[in-house]
Amino acid sequence: MRILVIEDEKEVASLVQRALLQESHAVDVAEDGPQGEEMSLAEAYDLIILDLMLPKKNGLAVLKTLRREGLATPVLLLTARDEVSDRVAGLDAGADDYLGKPFAVAELRARVRALLRRQSDNKASLLSAGDLVMDTVSHEVRIGGNHLELTSREYAILEYLLRNKGRLLTKGMIAEHVWDYHFDSDFNLIEVYIRRLRQKIEQAGRQRLIHTVRNSGYVIREPEA
Repeated sequence: MRILVIEDEKEVASLVQRALLQESHAVDVAEDGPQGEEMSLAEAYDLIILDLMLPKKNGLAVLKTLRREGLATPVLLLTARDEVSDRVAGLDAGADDYLGKPFAVAELRARVRALLRRQSDNKASLLSAGDLVMDTVSHEVRIGGNHLELTSREYAILEYLLRNKGRLLTKGMIAEHVWDYHFDSDFNLIEVYIRRLRQKIEQAGRQRLIHTVRNSGYVIREPEA
Protein backbone atom coordinates (compact mmCIF):
# COMPACT_ATOMS: atom_id res chain seq x y z
CA MET A 1 0.00 0.00 0.00
CA ARG A 2 1.07 3.62 -0.56
CA ILE A 3 1.36 5.84 2.52
CA LEU A 4 2.15 9.53 3.00
CA VAL A 5 3.90 10.62 6.20
CA ILE A 6 3.56 14.33 7.00
CA GLU A 7 6.07 14.95 9.77
CA ASP A 8 8.66 17.71 10.24
CA GLU A 9 10.80 15.93 12.88
CA LYS A 10 13.34 14.13 10.72
CA GLU A 11 14.09 11.41 13.26
CA VAL A 12 10.41 10.59 13.73
CA ALA A 13 9.74 10.70 9.99
CA SER A 14 12.70 8.39 9.34
CA LEU A 15 11.56 5.98 12.06
CA VAL A 16 8.03 5.80 10.66
CA GLN A 17 9.28 5.46 7.10
CA ARG A 18 11.63 2.59 7.99
CA ALA A 19 8.91 0.79 9.93
CA LEU A 20 6.49 1.02 7.02
CA LEU A 21 9.06 0.05 4.39
CA GLN A 22 9.74 -3.08 6.43
CA GLU A 23 6.02 -3.85 6.06
CA SER A 24 6.44 -3.62 2.23
CA HIS A 25 4.57 -0.31 1.91
CA ALA A 26 5.57 2.47 -0.48
CA VAL A 27 6.23 5.59 1.62
CA ASP A 28 6.45 9.29 0.75
CA VAL A 29 7.40 11.99 3.28
CA ALA A 30 6.34 15.64 3.46
CA GLU A 31 8.10 17.99 5.88
CA ASP A 32 5.52 20.73 6.45
CA GLY A 33 1.80 21.39 6.25
CA PRO A 34 1.52 22.97 2.78
CA GLN A 35 3.73 20.31 1.16
CA GLY A 36 1.75 17.52 2.82
CA GLU A 37 -1.54 19.08 1.79
CA GLU A 38 -0.39 19.44 -1.82
CA MET A 39 0.88 15.84 -2.04
CA SER A 40 -2.27 14.47 -0.39
CA LEU A 41 -4.49 16.11 -2.99
CA ALA A 42 -2.24 15.40 -5.97
CA GLU A 43 -1.47 11.72 -5.42
CA ALA A 44 -3.47 8.58 -4.60
CA TYR A 45 -2.62 7.34 -1.10
CA ASP A 46 -4.10 4.47 0.89
CA LEU A 47 -3.28 6.15 4.21
CA ILE A 48 -1.95 9.46 5.51
CA ILE A 49 0.01 9.71 8.76
CA LEU A 50 -0.25 13.31 9.91
CA ASP A 51 1.58 15.10 12.71
CA LEU A 52 -0.43 17.81 14.45
CA MET A 53 2.50 20.15 15.19
CA LEU A 54 3.72 21.13 11.71
CA PRO A 55 5.48 24.28 10.46
CA LYS A 56 3.73 26.74 8.11
CA LYS A 57 0.31 25.07 8.55
CA ASN A 58 -0.60 22.84 11.47
CA GLY A 59 -1.91 19.32 11.05
CA LEU A 60 -5.44 20.13 12.19
CA ALA A 61 -5.74 22.85 9.54
CA VAL A 62 -4.34 20.47 6.90
CA LEU A 63 -6.83 17.79 7.90
CA LYS A 64 -9.77 20.19 7.70
CA THR A 65 -8.68 21.27 4.20
CA LEU A 66 -8.36 17.67 3.00
CA ARG A 67 -11.82 16.75 4.25
CA ARG A 68 -13.30 19.96 2.87
CA GLU A 69 -11.85 19.02 -0.53
CA GLY A 70 -13.62 15.66 -0.29
CA LEU A 71 -10.56 13.50 0.32
CA ALA A 72 -11.69 10.31 2.06
CA THR A 73 -8.23 8.75 2.58
CA PRO A 74 -7.85 7.41 6.15
CA VAL A 75 -5.77 9.69 8.39
CA LEU A 76 -3.76 8.60 11.42
CA LEU A 77 -2.79 11.54 13.63
CA LEU A 78 0.54 11.66 15.44
CA THR A 79 0.47 13.96 18.43
CA ALA A 80 2.68 14.82 21.38
CA ARG A 81 -0.24 16.57 23.01
CA ASP A 82 -1.83 14.82 25.97
CA GLU A 83 -4.94 16.98 26.12
CA VAL A 84 -8.17 15.08 25.45
CA SER A 85 -9.54 18.19 23.74
CA ASP A 86 -6.78 18.05 21.11
CA ARG A 87 -7.52 14.43 20.30
CA VAL A 88 -11.24 15.13 20.16
CA ALA A 89 -10.65 18.09 17.84
CA GLY A 90 -8.64 15.88 15.50
CA LEU A 91 -11.24 13.13 15.42
CA ASP A 92 -14.04 15.65 14.92
CA ALA A 93 -12.10 17.20 12.02
CA GLY A 94 -12.10 13.85 10.22
CA ALA A 95 -9.16 11.82 11.56
CA ASP A 96 -9.71 8.06 11.69
CA ASP A 97 -7.33 7.30 14.55
CA TYR A 98 -4.54 8.87 16.60
CA LEU A 99 -1.28 7.76 18.16
CA GLY A 100 0.54 9.67 20.90
CA LYS A 101 4.27 10.35 20.88
CA PRO A 102 6.43 8.61 21.88
CA PHE A 103 4.95 5.45 20.42
CA ALA A 104 5.95 1.82 20.00
CA VAL A 105 6.70 0.82 16.43
CA ALA A 106 4.66 -2.37 16.89
CA GLU A 107 1.59 -0.30 17.79
CA LEU A 108 2.15 2.02 14.82
CA ARG A 109 2.24 -0.97 12.47
CA ALA A 110 -0.86 -2.49 14.07
CA ARG A 111 -2.84 0.74 13.73
CA VAL A 112 -1.73 1.10 10.11
CA ARG A 113 -2.84 -2.47 9.36
CA ALA A 114 -6.21 -1.83 11.02
CA LEU A 115 -6.84 1.36 9.03
CA LEU A 116 -5.84 -0.29 5.74
CA ARG A 117 -8.18 -3.21 6.46
CA ARG A 118 -10.99 -0.82 7.30
CA GLN A 119 -10.96 0.77 3.84
CA SER A 120 -10.46 -2.50 1.97
CA ASP A 121 -13.26 -4.70 0.67
CA ASN A 122 -11.40 -7.56 2.34
CA LYS A 123 -10.92 -6.64 6.00
CA ALA A 124 -9.30 -9.90 7.10
CA SER A 125 -5.67 -10.20 8.16
CA LEU A 126 -5.52 -13.50 6.26
CA LEU A 127 -5.94 -13.09 2.50
CA SER A 128 -6.33 -16.03 0.14
CA ALA A 129 -6.96 -17.25 -3.39
CA GLY A 130 -7.13 -20.98 -3.98
CA ASP A 131 -4.52 -22.58 -1.72
CA LEU A 132 -2.43 -19.43 -1.56
CA VAL A 133 -2.67 -17.73 1.86
CA MET A 134 -1.10 -14.42 2.93
CA ASP A 135 -0.82 -13.45 6.60
CA THR A 136 -0.60 -9.63 6.60
CA VAL A 137 0.54 -9.59 10.25
CA SER A 138 3.48 -12.00 9.97
CA HIS A 139 4.02 -11.26 6.24
CA GLU A 140 4.19 -14.98 5.59
CA VAL A 141 2.85 -16.29 2.28
CA ARG A 142 2.12 -19.98 1.80
CA ILE A 143 0.84 -21.98 -1.14
CA GLY A 144 -0.28 -25.55 -0.63
CA GLY A 145 1.20 -25.29 2.86
CA ASN A 146 4.66 -24.44 1.53
CA HIS A 147 6.40 -21.14 2.25
CA LEU A 148 6.60 -18.75 -0.72
CA GLU A 149 9.65 -16.46 -0.74
CA LEU A 150 8.79 -13.01 -2.11
CA THR A 151 10.62 -9.70 -2.38
CA SER A 152 9.03 -6.71 -0.66
CA ARG A 153 7.74 -5.36 -3.99
CA GLU A 154 6.33 -8.72 -5.04
CA TYR A 155 4.61 -8.98 -1.65
CA ALA A 156 3.12 -5.49 -2.00
CA ILE A 157 1.71 -6.22 -5.46
CA LEU A 158 0.29 -9.57 -4.35
CA GLU A 159 -1.33 -8.00 -1.28
CA TYR A 160 -2.96 -5.32 -3.42
CA LEU A 161 -4.27 -7.96 -5.84
CA LEU A 162 -5.59 -10.14 -3.00
CA ARG A 163 -7.32 -7.25 -1.24
CA ASN A 164 -9.10 -6.57 -4.53
CA LYS A 165 -9.72 -10.18 -5.54
CA GLY A 166 -12.01 -10.41 -8.55
CA ARG A 167 -11.53 -6.73 -9.41
CA LEU A 168 -9.63 -5.59 -12.50
CA LEU A 169 -6.60 -3.49 -11.53
CA THR A 170 -4.93 -1.41 -14.23
CA LYS A 171 -1.17 -0.90 -14.36
CA GLY A 172 -1.80 2.72 -13.35
CA MET A 173 -3.72 1.63 -10.26
CA ILE A 174 -0.96 -0.79 -9.28
CA ALA A 175 1.67 1.91 -9.77
CA GLU A 176 -0.31 4.41 -7.66
CA HIS A 177 -0.78 2.02 -4.74
CA VAL A 178 2.51 0.11 -4.70
CA TRP A 179 5.19 2.57 -5.83
CA ASP A 180 6.24 5.82 -4.22
CA TYR A 181 6.27 9.42 -5.45
CA HIS A 182 9.43 8.91 -7.53
CA PHE A 183 8.08 6.07 -9.71
CA ASP A 184 8.49 7.07 -13.36
CA SER A 185 5.44 5.14 -14.67
CA ASP A 186 7.56 2.48 -16.38
CA PHE A 187 4.71 0.01 -16.79
CA ASN A 188 7.09 -2.56 -18.26
CA LEU A 189 8.48 -2.90 -14.73
CA ILE A 190 5.04 -3.89 -13.48
CA GLU A 191 4.88 -6.59 -16.16
CA VAL A 192 8.24 -7.91 -14.95
CA TYR A 193 7.02 -8.18 -11.35
CA ILE A 194 3.75 -9.83 -12.40
CA ARG A 195 5.70 -12.37 -14.44
CA ARG A 196 7.97 -13.13 -11.48
CA LEU A 197 4.96 -13.57 -9.19
CA ARG A 198 3.35 -15.97 -11.64
CA GLN A 199 6.53 -18.00 -11.92
CA LYS A 200 6.70 -18.38 -8.14
CA ILE A 201 2.98 -19.06 -7.67
CA GLU A 202 2.29 -21.32 -10.62
CA GLN A 203 4.08 -24.40 -9.53
CA ALA A 204 3.70 -27.68 -11.39
CA GLY A 205 0.06 -28.68 -11.74
CA ARG A 206 -1.37 -25.49 -10.22
CA GLN A 207 -3.96 -23.35 -11.95
CA ARG A 208 -3.32 -19.71 -12.77
CA LEU A 209 -4.42 -17.20 -10.11
CA ILE A 210 -3.24 -13.91 -11.68
CA HIS A 211 -4.96 -13.27 -15.01
CA THR A 212 -4.11 -10.67 -17.65
CA VAL A 213 -6.99 -8.73 -19.18
CA ARG A 214 -5.55 -7.66 -22.52
CA ASN A 215 -4.89 -3.92 -22.81
CA SER A 216 -6.54 -3.38 -19.43
CA GLY A 217 -4.62 -4.84 -16.49
CA TYR A 218 -4.64 -7.76 -14.08
CA VAL A 219 -7.09 -9.57 -11.84
CA ILE A 220 -6.63 -12.34 -9.28
CA ARG A 221 -9.41 -14.92 -9.20
CA GLU A 222 -10.24 -18.12 -7.40
CA PRO A 223 -9.23 -21.12 -9.56
CA GLU A 224 -12.01 -22.94 -11.35
CA ALA A 225 -13.17 -26.12 -9.64
